[in-house]
Amino acid sequence: MILSLATIGGISFILALSGVLTPGPLLTVIIKDSMKKGFIVGPLIILGHGILELALIMAIVNGLGEFLKKEFVVGIVSILGGGVLLWMGRRMLEEIKGVQSFSQEEFLKESEIKIFPLIWGGMILSLSNPYWSLWWATVGLGYMMSAMEFGLMGLIAFFVGHISADFLWFSLISYGVSSGRRILKPRIYHWIILGCAIFLFLFGIWFLITGLRYLFEISF
Repeated sequence: MILSLATIGGISFILALSGVLTPGPLLTVIIKDSMKKGFIVGPLIILGHGILELALIMAIVNGLGEFLKKEFVVGIVSILGGGVLLWMGRRMLEEIKGVQSFSQEEFLKESEIKIFPLIWGGMILSLSNPYWSLWWATVGLGYMMSAMEFGLMGLIAFFVGHISADFLWFSLISYGVSSGRRILKPRIYHWIILGCAIFLFLFGIWFLITGLRYLFEISF
């Protein structure tokens, strides 16, 4: 039994890791915020992400999975998510205005850590990505059903394995970025923020187009 639960957790870890290694909005924001707020950004944002995933797992167990796969739902979520990412990209561009005037001492000074906004940010970033909910309604649901053959303990092993991959990868990213910022100059930071903003704009436009395509196909 213990070996079986360990296997469930291990496979869940690998499945999740294959997903988090793909660049996305969550990675973009963690890289950007870790530069000014330090290592803790990654774990706090993933805490919010994990809380939302736990709630989603409970909802899927109670029948939400089939609803999430409907093209109409994917279309609406894609459009709303695209709008959120475009808004976040615009906010990043606004930050750039003040970055170029930083001295090196000001640049190295970490910004104040506000715990709950980072946790909420993890939830919002997850919700803004329509492929997050679609992954859970397909790949996640399929493997989760197999894990549930072992009852509640199987479901727990599945979730622990999954969220461990998220915490490990994004904590490593956050640590690496926050540690390496001492060799950066404010101007380089400026270009990194610009790059992150562009990525969010691209993700946002992609999600908007995807959502409109889903709704267009339904209409015709």
